[in-house]
Amino acid sequence: MTPQPPPTASASEGAVGIETHGVDTIPEPDRTGRPRDVVTILIGSNLALGVVIFGWLPVSFGLGFWAAASSMVAGTVLGTLLVAPLALVSWRTGTNLSTSSGGHFGVRGRLVGSAIGLLLSLGYAALTLWTGGAAVVGPLHRLLGLPSGAVSYTVVYTLLAVLTVFAAIFGYQLLTRMTRWLAIGMSVLMLTGVLAYADQFTTSPIVDSYLLGDFWTTWALSTVAAGLSGPMAFITLLGDYTRYVSPRSHSSGRVVLGAAGGMMLGLLIPQLFGTFTAFASGADEDYVGSLVAAAPLWFLLPLLINGMFGTVGNAGILIYSMGLDLDAIVPRLSRLQATALVSVVSTVLVFLGYFVWDAQNAVTAFVLLLTAVGTPWAVITLIGFVRCGGRYDPDALQVFNRRARGGIYWYRGGWSIAATAAWAVGSGVGLLSVDTALYRGPLLSFTGGIDLSFVLAAATTAVAYLLFTRGSRQPMPEDAARGTPEARAAARPRNSAATTGT
Repeated sequence: MTPQPPPTASASEGAVGIETHGVDTIPEPDRTGRPRDVVTILIGSNLALGVVIFGWLPVSFGLGFWAAASSMVAGTVLGTLLVAPLALVSWRTGTNLSTSSGGHFGVRGRLVGSAIGLLLSLGYAALTLWTGGAAVVGPLHRLLGLPSGAVSYTVVYTLLAVLTVFAAIFGYQLLTRMTRWLAIGMSVLMLTGVLAYADQFTTSPIVDSYLLGDFWTTWALSTVAAGLSGPMAFITLLGDYTRYVSPRSHSSGRVVLGAAGGMMLGLLIPQLFGTFTAFASGADEDYVGSLVAAAPLWFLLPLLINGMFGTVGNAGILIYSMGLDLDAIVPRLSRLQATALVSVVSTVLVFLGYFVWDAQNAVTAFVLLLTAVGTPWAVITLIGFVRCGGRYDPDALQVFNRRARGGIYWYRGGWSIAATAAWAVGSGVGLLSVDTALYRGPLLSFTGGIDLSFVLAAATTAVAYLLFTRGSRQPMPEDAARGTPEARAAARPRNSAATTGT
């Protein structure tokens, strides 16, 4: 399709107000987003300590600087190749990715994507608030002598949660504008941070031994946990913003390049900064505490700024996405109600992370397990997108949100048995081959102890889905005029071998 001139500015581009859209289809006049907006959102929202801390994970695993950096680059590139094309799905449908996946999983089966997206965003939002709170309390303690105990953390966590939910409730327009400023401000802050810690930097391993006993298995763990997990966090979130980009105004190539470039820069800049500062500050067990302790006095204020504004930007994006996913799961909830509810749950997880859990083990296990079940969903959604040529029936995708029945994506009771079964098979293989400090899958004995959960889950899902849908066809928009796949199949003579939908 040849790109057309951008549409005239609508009300959605004017004064920032509370967003009225949930997971409904965005009307064409409101689809005023641009691919460069996706880039700034992905960069600006990720230059926060909740993303920076993933650069510390390889250091805590026992890797040296170059091994840590290479594992993150390899994982980020691999994950981006899979995830960036998902930007095209919501660009075509005008709704978020989990709802869009109903075209392949069924209008009820798309709850699989909603649940995965909700859990991914929930965990990452809690992590962002946890690290941001430490980056606020620590500098205030050094600068002003304020207490650094449980009371201070409770107050700061609560304040950050309130500011975050405020940003998430206002939604797309506020988050877009805020992340434009964050992309510039936080980039300058991190460049300044390189200068602040440069004289303390070393490339030698800080931890005496490899977490998994040898170099290559530990490097593979870092590739998945610190590198690949970054792009995988966007498998449902990416469509929250590309749904505002109109196919009438912008080409598919620009959308994919914007998503890929935004993810690569938005993840590698903060994560490599985290690796650099982890080695400079000697952060073996506690990243944020070591970062604050080793910071020159003049850099404490920039750290405090990142802890406040970077956290609100990153967590705001995540809680906004959570609100959409919960709205998709429970249609009777408004987006505002869903957003408020998930913000409370994420805040509770923050307090558990501070008072109860071992941070490193909890974070590592979380990202690996969610990657194992999220990858199969992404693979099926991408295969389905290719098979239908990017053509969807937006009205039929909204059947569940209207609490109705039928439509070309109804399949069997609202579920595609083939897609759901392929997802279950792929997720099972992924979970059986994952390697964390808390859980080791039995298939590791067949992979030489190397965590290949991402590769095995993706390959198994692709084979299973193509096998399960062999001989069937993807429902297309023109089918709506002729009835559902089931109705057409029932109308055929009994000896007909043709099938439609699975």
